[in-house]
Amino acid sequence: MVPENFSRTVHDDLDDLSNCYRFGVYIDGVLVSTLRMHHVSADLPTSPSFNVYPDVLMPRLAAGESFIDPSRFAADPEWSKVYPQIPYITLRLAGMACFHFGAPYCLSTIRPDHAGFYKRIYYSEQIGELRDYPGLNYQVQLYQADVQAIKLRSFVRFPFFRSTPMERRMMFGQTGKGEPAPLTILPTARYMLHAA
Repeated sequence: MVPENFSRTVHDDLDDLSNCYRFGVYIDGVLVSTLRMHHVSADLPTSPSFNVYPDVLMPRLAAGESFIDPSRFAADPEWSKVYPQIPYITLRLAGMACFHFGAPYCLSTIRPDHAGFYKRIYYSEQIGELRDYPGLNYQVQLYQADVQAIKLRSFVRFPFFRSTPMERRMMFGQTGKGEPAPLTILPTARYMLHAA
Protein backbone atom coordinates (compact mmCIF):
# COMPACT_ATOMS: atom_id res chain seq x y z
CA MET A 1 0.00 0.00 0.00
CA VAL A 2 2.82 2.39 0.84
CA PRO A 3 6.53 2.32 0.09
CA GLU A 4 8.79 0.69 2.67
CA ASN A 5 10.34 3.10 5.16
CA PHE A 6 12.97 2.85 7.87
CA SER A 7 10.59 3.47 10.79
CA ARG A 8 8.07 0.88 9.54
CA THR A 9 5.30 3.33 10.42
CA VAL A 10 2.86 5.44 8.46
CA HIS A 11 2.36 8.98 9.75
CA ASP A 12 1.22 12.26 8.28
CA ASP A 13 0.08 15.68 9.46
CA LEU A 14 -3.54 14.49 9.57
CA ASP A 15 -2.66 12.29 12.57
CA ASP A 16 -2.08 15.36 14.73
CA LEU A 17 -5.29 17.27 14.03
CA SER A 18 -7.79 17.95 16.81
CA ASN A 19 -10.54 16.17 14.87
CA CYS A 20 -8.49 12.94 14.58
CA TYR A 21 -9.08 9.79 16.62
CA ARG A 22 -6.71 6.80 16.35
CA PHE A 23 -7.47 3.34 17.66
CA GLY A 24 -5.76 0.00 17.94
CA VAL A 25 -7.60 -3.26 18.52
CA TYR A 26 -5.74 -5.80 20.63
CA ILE A 27 -6.22 -9.48 21.36
CA ASP A 28 -4.35 -10.70 24.44
CA GLY A 29 -2.07 -7.67 24.27
CA VAL A 30 -1.24 -8.09 20.57
CA LEU A 31 -2.14 -5.31 18.13
CA VAL A 32 -4.34 -6.93 15.46
CA SER A 33 -5.91 -3.95 13.69
CA THR A 34 -5.92 -0.16 13.51
CA LEU A 35 -8.25 2.60 12.40
CA ARG A 36 -7.90 6.36 12.17
CA MET A 37 -10.98 8.59 12.00
CA HIS A 38 -11.63 12.27 11.42
CA HIS A 39 -14.81 14.09 12.36
CA VAL A 40 -15.20 16.43 9.38
CA SER A 41 -17.33 19.57 9.70
CA ALA A 42 -17.33 23.13 8.40
CA ASP A 43 -15.30 24.12 11.49
CA LEU A 44 -12.71 21.35 10.90
CA PRO A 45 -12.82 20.51 7.19
CA THR A 46 -9.60 18.53 7.01
CA SER A 47 -9.37 14.78 6.49
CA PRO A 48 -7.96 12.27 4.01
CA SER A 49 -11.13 12.18 1.89
CA PHE A 50 -11.44 15.96 1.98
CA ASN A 51 -7.87 16.34 0.72
CA VAL A 52 -8.64 14.18 -2.33
CA TYR A 53 -12.27 15.20 -2.96
CA PRO A 54 -12.66 18.84 -1.84
CA ASP A 55 -14.88 19.61 -4.83
CA VAL A 56 -17.32 16.88 -3.78
CA LEU A 57 -17.31 17.53 -0.03
CA MET A 58 -16.89 21.30 0.38
CA PRO A 59 -20.39 22.24 -0.89
CA ARG A 60 -21.91 19.71 1.48
CA LEU A 61 -19.91 21.00 4.44
CA ALA A 62 -20.96 24.53 3.54
CA ALA A 63 -24.57 23.32 3.60
CA GLY A 64 -24.07 22.12 7.20
CA GLU A 65 -23.40 18.41 6.70
CA SER A 66 -20.71 16.55 8.63
CA PHE A 67 -18.92 13.26 8.13
CA ILE A 68 -16.86 10.62 9.83
CA ASP A 69 -13.89 9.82 7.61
CA PRO A 70 -12.17 6.55 8.57
CA SER A 71 -8.77 5.82 7.07
CA ARG A 72 -5.62 3.78 7.71
CA PHE A 73 -7.76 0.72 8.36
CA ALA A 74 -5.43 -2.26 8.61
CA ALA A 75 -5.88 -5.76 10.00
CA ASP A 76 -3.17 -8.32 10.63
CA PRO A 77 -3.70 -11.05 8.00
CA GLU A 78 -2.55 -13.89 10.26
CA TRP A 79 -4.82 -12.89 13.14
CA SER A 80 -7.69 -12.32 10.70
CA LYS A 81 -7.44 -15.94 9.60
CA VAL A 82 -8.00 -17.02 13.20
CA TYR A 83 -10.57 -14.30 13.97
CA PRO A 84 -12.32 -13.28 10.72
CA GLN A 85 -14.46 -10.86 12.73
CA ILE A 86 -11.53 -8.45 13.21
CA PRO A 87 -12.42 -6.17 10.25
CA TYR A 88 -16.03 -5.89 11.43
CA ILE A 89 -15.05 -5.19 15.03
CA THR A 90 -12.56 -2.55 13.90
CA LEU A 91 -14.94 -0.78 11.53
CA ARG A 92 -17.60 -0.82 14.25
CA LEU A 93 -15.64 2.10 15.69
CA ALA A 94 -16.53 4.25 12.67
CA GLY A 95 -20.23 3.64 13.19
CA MET A 96 -19.86 4.50 16.86
CA ALA A 97 -18.20 7.78 15.89
CA CYS A 98 -21.05 8.62 13.52
CA PHE A 99 -23.59 8.23 16.31
CA HIS A 100 -21.47 10.03 18.90
CA PHE A 101 -20.88 13.09 16.71
CA GLY A 102 -24.28 13.05 15.00
CA ALA A 103 -22.67 12.71 11.57
CA PRO A 104 -25.22 11.48 9.01
CA TYR A 105 -22.61 9.98 6.67
CA CYS A 106 -19.51 7.83 6.94
CA LEU A 107 -16.98 8.23 4.14
CA SER A 108 -14.73 5.56 2.68
CA THR A 109 -11.84 6.45 0.38
CA ILE A 110 -11.01 2.98 -0.84
CA ARG A 111 -9.49 0.87 -3.56
CA PRO A 112 -12.06 -0.22 -6.16
CA ASP A 113 -11.52 -3.89 -5.33
CA HIS A 114 -12.62 -3.22 -1.72
CA ALA A 115 -15.89 -1.55 -2.73
CA GLY A 116 -17.89 -4.78 -2.60
CA PHE A 117 -17.28 -5.13 1.15
CA TYR A 118 -18.50 -1.60 1.89
CA LYS A 119 -21.53 -1.97 -0.38
CA ARG A 120 -22.49 -5.30 1.16
CA ILE A 121 -21.95 -4.46 4.83
CA TYR A 122 -22.70 -0.71 4.98
CA TYR A 123 -24.80 -0.19 1.84
CA SER A 124 -22.22 2.38 0.75
CA GLU A 125 -22.67 4.27 -2.52
CA GLN A 126 -19.96 5.73 -4.72
CA ILE A 127 -19.89 9.54 -4.74
CA GLY A 128 -16.40 10.24 -6.13
CA GLU A 129 -14.56 8.95 -9.19
CA LEU A 130 -11.19 7.24 -9.32
CA ARG A 131 -8.37 9.57 -8.21
CA ASP A 132 -4.77 9.48 -7.01
CA TYR A 133 -4.18 9.60 -3.27
CA PRO A 134 -0.87 11.18 -2.21
CA GLY A 135 1.52 8.61 -0.76
CA LEU A 136 -0.38 5.53 -1.93
CA ASN A 137 0.65 3.38 -4.84
CA TYR A 138 -2.91 2.86 -6.13
CA GLN A 139 -5.95 4.98 -6.98
CA VAL A 140 -9.03 5.35 -4.77
CA GLN A 141 -12.74 6.03 -5.07
CA LEU A 142 -14.96 7.89 -2.60
CA TYR A 143 -17.93 6.09 -1.09
CA GLN A 144 -20.40 7.13 1.59
CA ALA A 145 -22.64 5.16 3.91
CA ASP A 146 -25.87 6.65 5.20
CA VAL A 147 -25.86 6.26 8.97
CA GLN A 148 -29.64 5.71 9.09
CA ALA A 149 -29.26 2.85 6.60
CA ILE A 150 -26.60 1.34 8.86
CA LYS A 151 -28.96 1.66 11.81
CA LEU A 152 -31.97 0.20 10.03
CA ARG A 153 -30.31 -2.56 8.00
CA SER A 154 -26.81 -3.32 9.29
CA PHE A 155 -27.88 -3.43 12.94
CA VAL A 156 -30.40 -6.14 12.08
CA ARG A 157 -27.81 -8.24 10.28
CA PHE A 158 -24.90 -7.41 12.61
CA PRO A 159 -26.29 -6.59 16.08
CA PHE A 160 -22.77 -6.21 17.53
CA PHE A 161 -22.50 -2.91 15.60
CA ARG A 162 -24.77 -1.41 18.25
CA SER A 163 -23.19 0.61 21.04
CA THR A 164 -24.30 2.52 24.10
CA PRO A 165 -24.00 6.28 24.61
CA MET A 166 -21.69 5.59 27.55
CA GLU A 167 -19.36 3.47 25.44
CA ARG A 168 -19.25 6.16 22.75
CA ARG A 169 -18.59 8.86 25.35
CA MET A 170 -15.70 6.86 26.76
CA MET A 171 -14.17 6.55 23.30
CA PHE A 172 -14.79 9.98 21.81
CA GLY A 173 -15.90 12.33 24.60
CA GLN A 174 -13.83 14.98 26.25
CA THR A 175 -12.55 14.14 29.71
CA GLY A 176 -13.00 16.60 32.54
CA LYS A 177 -10.16 18.78 33.72
CA GLY A 178 -7.67 16.69 35.67
CA GLU A 179 -9.27 13.40 34.61
CA PRO A 180 -7.11 10.91 32.73
CA ALA A 181 -8.27 9.89 29.29
CA PRO A 182 -9.25 6.23 29.11
CA LEU A 183 -6.35 4.06 28.03
CA THR A 184 -8.39 0.94 27.37
CA ILE A 185 -11.93 0.64 26.09
CA LEU A 186 -13.49 -2.71 26.85
CA PRO A 187 -16.35 -4.13 24.75
CA THR A 188 -19.74 -3.03 26.05
CA ALA A 189 -21.53 -6.35 25.99
CA ARG A 190 -18.99 -8.17 28.14
CA TYR A 191 -18.06 -5.41 30.61
CA MET A 192 -21.21 -3.28 30.84
CA LEU A 193 -21.58 -3.72 34.61
CA HIS A 194 -18.00 -2.54 35.21
CA ALA A 195 -18.06 0.49 32.92
CA ALA A 196 -17.69 3.98 34.38
